[in-house]
Amino acid sequence: MNHHCKIAPSMLASDFSNLKSEIEMVNKSAADWFHLDVMDGVFVPNISFGIPVIQSISKFAKKPLDVHLMIVNPDQYITKFKNCGAHILTVHYETCHHLHRTIQTIKNQDMQAGVAINPHTPIEVLETILCDVDLVCLMSVNPGFGGQKFIQNTYTKVQKLNQLKKENELDFLIEIDGGVDTENSQKLIKLGANVLVAGSTIFQSPNPTKTIDELKKIK
Repeated sequence: MNHHCKIAPSMLASDFSNLKSEIEMVNKSAADWFHLDVMDGVFVPNISFGIPVIQSISKFAKKPLDVHLMIVNPDQYITKFKNCGAHILTVHYETCHHLHRTIQTIKNQDMQAGVAINPHTPIEVLETILCDVDLVCLMSVNPGFGGQKFIQNTYTKVQKLNQLKKENELDFLIEIDGGVDTENSQKLIKLGANVLVAGSTIFQSPNPTKTIDELKKIK
């Protein structure tokens, strides 16, 4: 599969005081999804935004909302996130006691289901769930804050995950989240990444639209 990688700008890095114009910039750009990080201050040491903000983003967004739940007890909120406009809903392996049930619940609500793992969590824990998910999100920084340095071990994890995907003839997307820039994205795509989440790389660049174009062109 040699089609272009999807680019999902992480709105956590956008300027919240100009959220509407940031959304319009992403709408007009070559980006594929909006990546929305929901943080509860419990699972990760930060609080970001929740349902009301996503609801207002979905009013203006013309691209799918890729909602990443970095929260404990995600099961209680699945329907709420569906109702506020999520298209893809990703939960953390580390927070789900009954991961299979959580994934099925997300799919039953007509959303795509994703599972995310922290940098220190080995790929192997996902082997039995891979046939049920639409997306696997590999955290390439410790979740909680934007602008962190990319963790090198991610390359090995992408490679391993892509191997499992091929061996089992599965077609879930491999998403990389954290510290992604125009330098490391080429290697990530070569190793099998299908979706790149980029925050500060996009929003802190002098020309975000151009940066999205550059990321989109990388093969």
